[in-house]
Amino acid sequence: MWIGSPLRGIFRLASFLLLTLVLLPPYFLATALRIRPVIRWMPVVYHRIVCTTLGIRVRVMGRRSQVMPTLYVCNHVSYLDIFVLGGLVPGSFVAKAEVATWPFFSTLAKAQRTIFVERRSAKTSHSRDEMMRRLDTGDNLMLFPEGTSSDGTRVLPFRSALFAVAQLRRDGRPISVQPMSISYTRLDGIPLGRYWRPLFAWFGDLYLVPHVWQMVCLGETETVVTFFPPVDIDRLGDRKKLAEHCYRQVSAGVQSANSGRLELLPPLDPAGA
Repeated sequence: MWIGSPLRGIFRLASFLLLTLVLLPPYFLATALRIRPVIRWMPVVYHRIVCTTLGIRVRVMGRRSQVMPTLYVCNHVSYLDIFVLGGLVPGSFVAKAEVATWPFFSTLAKAQRTIFVERRSAKTSHSRDEMMRRLDTGDNLMLFPEGTSSDGTRVLPFRSALFAVAQLRRDGRPISVQPMSISYTRLDGIPLGRYWRPLFAWFGDLYLVPHVWQMVCLGETETVVTFFPPVDIDRLGDRKKLAEHCYRQVSAGVQSANSGRLELLPPLDPAGA
């Protein structure tokens, strides 16, 4: 069933395209000149404006790690995750290689220096080496260890192989890893149940263009992002235990946010978006 306002959708898409066309050239120039403050913070500003344009209100629970670099691990629900999380965390994403072939979205991903992970074993080591190199230079990375997007109701098992980069040590200390969860919880103030969650969750065989059009025509959306306490591989023993710990934390965050039991989550961060 289709719902929403086509006029709202047209306005949002036009605003999004205009904003992108205006900000991309100076960002590419800053990248060419290696102006690090602009490279680090301009994407954050861009993504926050995009969220406002698309009617996404982000509610932040907990506190983001201030240690750099930090490897952030999160569940994956939709292409909207990029805008929401990109507006909260200065850093780059780790995405599946298929994203590099998507029209328009691939341009945005490459502009933010996204690392594309190949599923073929022959290419996996190269992706891992690039992730380790970026962390070693002090860049934050955001990882979706499910390997794909879900329906937003549950969290898929985490792939422990993707946590191998957490074994990297800088100045003799392990990389900080922060679990975080994302949930799309309300539409125009009304809680989203399992039936309506696919309006925002993009997964399975859903077509991208019709899904984007339906989404931009909707009203105001509330998204809950929860930051859990950072951990590291030394405290948990190995990457499999680290992956399991992060999975339990993220799953609890998704279940609490979807059920509206936010009192079970960490306190609201007053500095959050």
